[in-house]
Amino acid sequence: MSGEAESDDADPGEGEALMAAIGALVPPLLDGLDALRRAARHLHPLLLGQIATAVAPAERPLRDGLAALHAPVWPDRLHWLREALDRAAQPALRAFDGLRAAGDTGDTTAAWRSLRLYAEACDALWPIARISPAVSRFFLDDASRRDEALLDRIERAEAAGAGAEVDHVGNARGSRGGYSLFLPAAADRAPPPLVVALHGGRGHGNVFIWSWLPAARAAGCILVAPTATGATWALQGPDDDTPNLMRILDEVRARRPFDARRVLLTGMSDGGTFCWVTGLQAATPFTHLAPFSGSFHPLLVEFADAQRLRGLPVHIVHGAQDWMFPPEVARGAAEALRRVGADVVHREIADLPHTFATDQTGPVLRWFLDGVAPG
Repeated sequence: MSGEAESDDADPGEGEALMAAIGALVPPLLDGLDALRRAARHLHPLLLGQIATAVAPAERPLRDGLAALHAPVWPDRLHWLREALDRAAQPALRAFDGLRAAGDTGDTTAAWRSLRLYAEACDALWPIARISPAVSRFFLDDASRRDEALLDRIERAEAAGAGAEVDHVGNARGSRGGYSLFLPAAADRAPPPLVVALHGGRGHGNVFIWSWLPAARAAGCILVAPTATGATWALQGPDDDTPNLMRILDEVRARRPFDARRVLLTGMSDGGTFCWVTGLQAATPFTHLAPFSGSFHPLLVEFADAQRLRGLPVHIVHGAQDWMFPPEVARGAAEALRRVGADVVHREIADLPHTFATDQTGPVLRWFLDGVAPG
């Protein structure tokens, strides 16, 4: 944490107490959030109890750190910081409580509902990234956290006044049809590439944005996480979602122009399936597709524009342990697309169930930007 916790005329003892309180909470908070992210990555209906037990050691240090945060008297000028840290820690602790209860009862829906509190914690924690190197590092994908040159470049760019932004545009949780937006502080490419990430069934862009933001921030990409107009994406009946996505892209372009040659459409589960539905259309603006754990029907290829398919860069991520859409679905998609000339990377992850592979976001963006497929 930067030295903003005390000014030149502050009582040194007060400043030391505040820094100690911050230091007692921030590391276990970040460790706890990483533990919750790992739990979501590995969640399987048959393993709820084991997963809850595996992440449980991260809970007690977080509870102790939250108590330490409230021990000193905070000056008025720093109430925002204490409140932001409290708002991040509280949902994280509720997530641990909910996951433990779900492990006891075997309630998968309750486990998912609890783990979505991760996003609420990230919302509260994000403003602190501009003053805390540790929090800034947290909002990068795992590989980028070890890149000191990247960290220095991001911190200098964000300190220069053009700070990165997260904005929820008509996208409060419970609403439909809006989008959440990440604008990077700076990018090596001008204008920057764009990533559009579609949530899964019963999901929301306000939550899903935090699954992609660390990798997008490291890569200097604009990130849009839309919310479906209905309960999920338009996989049956009239398609109201594709026109809404085009509207959203127009709004984003007006706010920050993006590189029309580098527009990735990705999504998880129903969002991955909708990648095929809208992304294979002839007039689509999406230059690359990366569906995660989606379904696929061979007729999608039959009805797609042949010219669109030839050379189309596609990166499929699917779990060998997927209990909703078996891995054979993704294998069939890769085979069908290769037959018609698409440029396909197919990654089958050995330990991935039907969950979002957050550890694959960085590799997918490196493929998208540099054409480098994971080994």
